Amino acid sequence: MKDLRELTEIMTKPSARLIADMEKIQGDILILGAGGKVGPSLSILAKRALQAAGSKAEVKAVSLVFDQQMEELMQEYGVQKIQADLSDPQALEKLPDAKNIIYMIGRKFGTWADQALTWQINSMIPVDVCRRYADASIVVFSTGNVYGTKPILHGGFCEEDQPEPIGEYAQSCLARERVFEFFSGKNQTQVLLFRLNYAIDLRYGVLYDIAKAVYEERPVNLAQGVFNCIWQGDVCEYALRSLLRTACPPAKLNVTGPETISIRWAAEEFGKRFGKQPLFEGTEGSESLFSQTTKLNREMGYPNVSLGEMIDWTAEWIKAGGTVIQAPTHFETTDGKY
Repeated sequence: MKDLRELTEIMTKPSARLIADMEKIQGDILILGAGGKVGPSLSILAKRALQAAGSKAEVKAVSLVFDQQMEELMQEYGVQKIQADLSDPQALEKLPDAKNIIYMIGRKFGTWADQALTWQINSMIPVDVCRRYADASIVVFSTGNVYGTKPILHGGFCEEDQPEPIGEYAQSCLARERVFEFFSGKNQTQVLLFRLNYAIDLRYGVLYDIAKAVYEERPVNLAQGVFNCIWQGDVCEYALRSLLRTACPPAKLNVTGPETISIRWAAEEFGKRFGKQPLFEGTEGSESLFSQTTKLNREMGYPNVSLGEMIDWTAEWIKAGGTVIQAPTHFETTDGKY
């Protein structure tokens, strides 16, 4: 892959299993908060999958700000862009009705500098959305951060584990989940809580952060010890297919790759590809933030893109000087202060 257009084409090519599920979707898909790292790819994939399924349903992507390059690609693929401030209840009321909602509004980085804004975005906007779209099926992007940390030898969190969030970002994300749970019970709204750990494409993500450090001969921090990650194209597919799996009370779904990956091992793999000896700082702790995906893989199958492919593609992208999204994951953070 050599540029953003080719990356987008590959990342948004619908699989046979996605097309089969899109044949069952009735009505338009409205994506709220579509201007971030994942939203444009999700919007394009949704449109391509609906077209492949023979559906005339529209995909409408809503955000206050869009990346210019991705905005142009979205328009080329037929996604309808709607510019709106989703923190404004009046703007929300003016949005079109939709039976299928993917909710992607959230704030993580900068939380520690402005905790009140993080709580406003993560826990107050959902109230207005739940009232506006009480009759829709809603897939709510959440995070594995709501769980806290777990001993490395215990296999990661599953959906039945009780959340114990660390830090205000994770606490505000749990608050977002609780708002959707409350309104699901009040209005019988069909909801799925989509608990994502580390989506990556080649321009950002935990693999990019580790690989870039190895390539630039900077130390890789080992504090977390292990992590999960998943190709962004697979995240988008699972999110769309989750529209058929919403429930009341809300369903919960861990979304990440099936592997529990050692940070040290990942750095050494990139070292092999770059011909460099990785440098490390710190030591592996006894606990980490990571999830297990038995439910996801049983209900929707394994990801289409393997860990080995993600590592190979990331290494090639960095060596070729590919574009980057300036959004470090801070994967090494253990105190919840993002």
